[in-house]
Amino acid sequence: MGHTGATVGDVRDRTDDDDDDDDDDELPVPAPRGRLPASAFRAPTPAPWVTLSSSRGPARASDPHEGSDHMTQTRSDEPLHQRVTSGEADLDDFRERLTAWLAERDEVDAAAGVEVSAVSRPESSGMSNISVLFDATWAPAEASAPAGPSEPRPARLVARMCPLDDAFAVFPVYDLQKQFDVMRAVGEATDLPVPRVRWLEQDPAVLGAPFLVMDRASGRAPVDNPPYVFDGWLLEMAPEQRAELQRESVAVLAEIHRIPAPADLLPMLAPAPGISALRAHVDEQRAYYEWTTREDGLRIPLIERAFDWIEEHWPAETGLDVLSWGDARIGNILYEGTTPTAVLDWEMAAIAPAEVDLGWFLYFHDLFQDLAETFGFPGIPDVFDHSEVVEQYEQLTGSTVRDLPFYYVYAGLRQAIILSRITRRRIHFGEQEAPSHPDEYVLHHPMLARLIAG
Repeated sequence: MGHTGATVGDVRDRTDDDDDDDDDDELPVPAPRGRLPASAFRAPTPAPWVTLSSSRGPARASDPHEGSDHMTQTRSDEPLHQRVTSGEADLDDFRERLTAWLAERDEVDAAAGVEVSAVSRPESSGMSNISVLFDATWAPAEASAPAGPSEPRPARLVARMCPLDDAFAVFPVYDLQKQFDVMRAVGEATDLPVPRVRWLEQDPAVLGAPFLVMDRASGRAPVDNPPYVFDGWLLEMAPEQRAELQRESVAVLAEIHRIPAPADLLPMLAPAPGISALRAHVDEQRAYYEWTTREDGLRIPLIERAFDWIEEHWPAETGLDVLSWGDARIGNILYEGTTPTAVLDWEMAAIAPAEVDLGWFLYFHDLFQDLAETFGFPGIPDVFDHSEVVEQYEQLTGSTVRDLPFYYVYAGLRQAIILSRITRRRIHFGEQEAPSHPDEYVLHHPMLARLIAG
């Protein structure tokens, strides 16, 4: 999940009720009335929109005055990719290892020299990865041809690494190969600004964890910390500019979904024979939920009722399966003005009905908007109206959006599982006490409860 994030390929600039015996244990849910009220969100203290000083240690609230020079001291026996936050000496060690590794790439003429510089760790890389920024200069390997050496070529890059094994991971698998393949395929099949992926290294001995290297992108993303509806450049935009940003963002989604034969392009994402893409997607989420319970055995009644709701309201027919971005939201797009300059975060990519992305895209903004209203902020109510987004999407793709309310609830269920895991993580690191009711492991539990009761 996605995933908070300075300017990179994946790091952004920060500038149906049931009638069983469990009913008595459910939290009270007021009757729905019109738009979901702001009371659907009650943030715990400390607030959950936090960034990480490392993928291993506990999350912390972001300090807007911190910069890359303010590094936390860590033990010298920690793995290298953990220690890059600890000071200049460790960054030098990282630079030396990266230089030696880069010189061994087939595309690089090591004899002509390789330079790595400006190594830095962004203030936040998110919960699911560690990212390091660096500049590199090298001559391409073809420079050794008789025509003579070429001039060295500079590049601004990002090394994105798997989290540590003991990081109390939010997700069960961190598949760099999948991310690499999806990003390369989308970059080649569309005109979308997907950062170029250059190399994938699966040997953890190089930097302490498998990693991929991609080009760094410029632009700024609507931030999650705090959510962009509270403050920042999107809030400060004129309404007509936000309307244009909405159109451009929907166009990104449409362009991804227009990629032909995605299961042939990315066969590792294709569902097993004889099973629909939607069924495979939901089954994977159910398996993820079971994984989140493996340490404490705690079942969350709301999530299980939501799964029941999904089965009871299963669409009679689904549209064409597409390449689903997965974490489809504006927080994963960099912009210059209203123009997208990078489309990021492909960990959750899948083959699925288009509405899986549309439901997630709309749900995320509505969650943030209602959170803003909870705390007395106006938020940004003039963007991502459901009917407008559907109309724009249908015009761009020529397809008909089906059963969006189902996929909207499904988005809420998916997010609930993620948030329940994040709550467990915070408890693990001593950041909060265990909630008194299992449903409270889900920050937005009243909202999801209203959705499945409606």
